[in-house]
Amino acid sequence: MTANEEKSAPPKDAVAPQPEAEPGAAEPATPDEAKRGAPPRARGAWFAVLLALVAAGMAGGAWFDARQRLEATADALAQRLQALEGQQQQLRTLAQEAKQGTQAVQGKLSTLEVRVADAQAQRESIEALYQELSRTRNEWRVAEVEQMIDVAVQQLDLAGNVRGALLALQLAESRLARRNEAAFAPLRQALARDIEKLKALPAFDPGALGQRIERLAVSVEALPLAFDERPARAAATGAGPSGAEGDAWYARLWGEVWREVRRLIVVRRVESPEPPLLAPTQAYFLRENLRLRLLSARLALLTRDARAYRDDLQAAQSWIKRYFETRSVRTAEALTQLEALAGAPLRTELPSIEDSVNAVRALDARGGRGS
Repeated sequence: MTANEEKSAPPKDAVAPQPEAEPGAAEPATPDEAKRGAPPRARGAWFAVLLALVAAGMAGGAWFDARQRLEATADALAQRLQALEGQQQQLRTLAQEAKQGTQAVQGKLSTLEVRVADAQAQRESIEALYQELSRTRNEWRVAEVEQMIDVAVQQLDLAGNVRGALLALQLAESRLARRNEAAFAPLRQALARDIEKLKALPAFDPGALGQRIERLAVSVEALPLAFDERPARAAATGAGPSGAEGDAWYARLWGEVWREVRRLIVVRRVESPEPPLLAPTQAYFLRENLRLRLLSARLALLTRDARAYRDDLQAAQSWIKRYFETRSVRTAEALTQLEALAGAPLRTELPSIEDSVNAVRALDARGGRGS
């Protein structure tokens, strides 16, 4: 039953107005009679009200249940939203950390790229340098050997040092032997020939002879002159009158006078017909001239002038024998050394090492190319 019908229906407790009885109509029925004889329309109204109440109850229950479900769904959604927000925050944190890590990795990667680029550049430089060294190592070796051959030439031509020249050529040959290449064969053969030439010469060391002459020139200052006599430190016993402690004063005086006379007057036997008496200044210049003679002999030795070398040594020997005390040990040793130096053989002709010089120049002209 609808709401309009409820409004139009009279209340249950209200007494319906009784219609006036028409004349000649029958009397109204009692309540029991009314119940028993109620029309079908009233029963339909009560049934409709009952259905409406049931429908309203069901609708209310459905609404309440729907509301509970909606609230539960809302709570679940809120929880899920909170969980999603937490996860989103974690994801943001992870994303930030990942971003920072990516930036750090990018920085390290940039550094590594720079280092790799530097290493690559260094590697290229080293490879270029190695290739340059590989191309020029033979040229450098030839230049080094040429320098050693020049040293050998200087030792022979300027100093006459055969031993020094031989050592220089042997060193050059050993440097070439380290790389047994066909391009170096002609040069090695020339070096071998020149080495054999120098080995065939008799032993001669001008450097050692020059040192001996220099030591002899230094010792000239210590050689005693022929009349360089010095007073004895003690008087010989029995050589003249001497006073004892118990003698008289005139005896002691006579002894002192006798000792002074012995110091002033020296009597010696001179076997030379012309005794060389020299003043102190002349003695100084004699020693200096003798030293110059020895140094001149050394210079002649270096220049391989055999005649001047022997003339200077013979002049030094004659001066020592004439002006110096020949019975002195030092003078005897100096004369012995001068005789040995004068008898040393001097080579005026030295072999040439032009074969080695020409071979190294020819190899240098080809650029020092090897296999």
